[in-house]
Amino acid sequence: MEFDDVVKTTFAARSFTDDPVPDERLSEILDIARFAPSGGNRQGVRVIVVRDPGTKAQLAELSKPAARRYLAQRFAGENPWNPVHPSAVTATDLAETPGVDEFVAPIAAAPVVLVVAVDLAVVAATDSELDRVGVVSGASVYPLVWNILTTARSRGYGGTITTMVSAQEPAVRELLGIPETFAVAAAVPIGRPVKQLTRLRRRPVSDFVTLERFDGTALAGPADR
Repeated sequence: MEFDDVVKTTFAARSFTDDPVPDERLSEILDIARFAPSGGNRQGVRVIVVRDPGTKAQLAELSKPAARRYLAQRFAGENPWNPVHPSAVTATDLAETPGVDEFVAPIAAAPVVLVVAVDLAVVAATDSELDRVGVVSGASVYPLVWNILTTARSRGYGGTITTMVSAQEPAVRELLGIPETFAVAAAVPIGRPVKQLTRLRRRPVSDFVTLERFDGTALAGPADR
């Protein structure tokens, strides 16, 4: 596939065929993905390849509390897990939230799940002293995750970034033997998608790019010219 086509069609794949993802194919995908940038080129990421059905089932189970909150907030019209706006969802709302099992099912059902962790001892978190949730350290791990997904897409595979399991990080560390200095950044199910999407919905460039200032003139995208 051409580069532009890969970037424009890498979708969140959650339903997979029974086709396996052989080690040699997975190694090929990761060999390309490893060229992602990281802070100071420290490359502090560890990828754990999980194929064991029991372990995948446990990862899915650990994802349920965060998924339950996500779905309950979405049903309530909130932005799930948003740190700016407090949630009004109650314990009763959470207990009655449907669809949790289906939401986490891809983690248990995928041929392989990649658990991606990053060593906090080597990341550059330049926003760590600000009075808000830190985001900069993600620059040392999520480019690699995206490279995995786009490379997988170019070879007929697919997956999605799931982070619900991160809310249960201590339990994930214990399950997979992850050291305490590592943060669990994502669990990425990988497989051959049941359906390959070729058209994604995204905002046009003029909707989110401005010149010189946040409130500056919008940069016209190709469709605006």
